[in-house]
Amino acid sequence: MTETLTTIEDRIAALPDRSLLLLDDDQALRTRLGRALESRGFQVTTAGSVAEASDVLRTLSPAYAVLDMRLDDGNGLKIVEAVREKRDDARVVMLTGYGAIATAVAAVKAGAVDYLSKPADADDVVKALLAVGDETPEPPENPMSADRVRWEHIQRVYELCDHNVSETARRLGMHRRTLQRILAKRAPR
Repeated sequence: MTETLTTIEDRIAALPDRSLLLLDDDQALRTRLGRALESRGFQVTTAGSVAEASDVLRTLSPAYAVLDMRLDDGNGLKIVEAVREKRDDARVVMLTGYGAIATAVAAVKAGAVDYLSKPADADDVVKALLAVGDETPEPPENPMSADRVRWEHIQRVYELCDHNVSETARRLGMHRRTLQRILAKRAPR
């Protein structure tokens, strides 16, 4: 049975330190998620880049952090390490649009307590942040579909291959024309 929002808000209100760093280069997502976390009781400080987050960490030692994995100026894993250096008991959740096992393992090794795919619901983020010890949060209410995960993976490889269709098709083991048709379609839900 899921917790009610009031219970979650009560748990957050009872926390000795509710400071939270939110790092994401997508301004719309950062604003929306920041407001949602503030409405639940966290004291949110936002950053839009690795450099900005590093500046924030010079003066703030957040108890919680929600960090994007891939940013325009670097990788969120660098900030996970910086948060853990400032405060080893900080709870960090990584967000990414590219749900891959290798990046999830890297995030957990760097000190993240959980790894969520975008677009992440604020309630799922809060559940991950408040999970106690080795307790795992409930699965997301609306996880990405298998088609969406496949599409995200193809987009990631395409981006890593500098938008070279032939190289991406070779690495994915698919025909170039098939890949072109997939890239021309909108992202599945």
